[in-house]
Amino acid sequence: MFIVNSQEVHARLPYSELIEELRAAFCRGCAMPDRHQHDVGQVNGERATLLLMPAWNTDRGELGVKLINVFPGNARLGHPSVVGVYIFMDGTTGAARAVIDGTALTVRRTAAASALASDYLSRPDSARLLMVGSGNLAPHLVRAHAVVRPLDDITVWSRSHANATGLAERLCREGFSARATEDLEAAAGRADIISCATLATEPLIAGHWLRPGTHLDLVGGFTPHMREADDEAIRRSAVYVDTRAGALAEAGDVIVPIQRGILRERDIRGDLTDLCRGERPGRGDSAAITLFKSVGAALEDLAAAALVARAGE
Repeated sequence: MFIVNSQEVHARLPYSELIEELRAAFCRGCAMPDRHQHDVGQVNGERATLLLMPAWNTDRGELGVKLINVFPGNARLGHPSVVGVYIFMDGTTGAARAVIDGTALTVRRTAAASALASDYLSRPDSARLLMVGSGNLAPHLVRAHAVVRPLDDITVWSRSHANATGLAERLCREGFSARATEDLEAAAGRADIISCATLATEPLIAGHWLRPGTHLDLVGGFTPHMREADDEAIRRSAVYVDTRAGALAEAGDVIVPIQRGILRERDIRGDLTDLCRGERPGRGDSAAITLFKSVGAALEDLAAAALVARAGE
């Protein structure tokens, strides 16, 4: 058994390779029980959550479980809000093969899943990305989206303009053309892709802001009470999800519109399995507004962890 730190995780999971690994994983599938979610209570002034995500594919000899803590109060301490560990095991013997930094694994696979969805759902000529949120996941989403689309104009918005400016400057040092904005409405109205990675409980993106052809990537919300886009955005969009079971159980951006009659379960056009297997079409109209809601899937963790383990052998 070996231990893989965050630096090694990032080095072993280049986005171009990880996106294709996820595409193959969604095609073949795996055993993936519902995510276990536990309320830890108030920590540093915010509700904290413990998530357990198991998955296995014994035909490939792969078994793993991720333990992730979501502690929003960490922002006050200058720490990431999402921290955890992944235990990767031999699916034929049950023996532990690797203990992997779960925070790095999560941001990496989450960003790659959004880029994979964008490969099917955003316009191929998408060049302008609005990044809503400036936390630990945000730069990874920008980098991953840039692998599948020719991004040459990045705008960053955050509740903290200082944090948005800091992220934009960091992206510029990496070679992106990036800037911060305080005008979320204007930035949303000109974007080709809008990627949201926040812990918002009230919608940030208004549907009437979106111009035809926009792709909306909602990543931050992972409970039925979290929203990043309003009902009008859902109503105007062709809605896709990472997994139907996860979205219908945990995604406020899907659950609340269903409860209000804005969206029906059958209106969900497809999930990543459907798209990767070619069982449901992605974008077919350049003027359509597409929406991808991600809540995270244990399959993604297993695929990424297996890739990390193979790279270290």
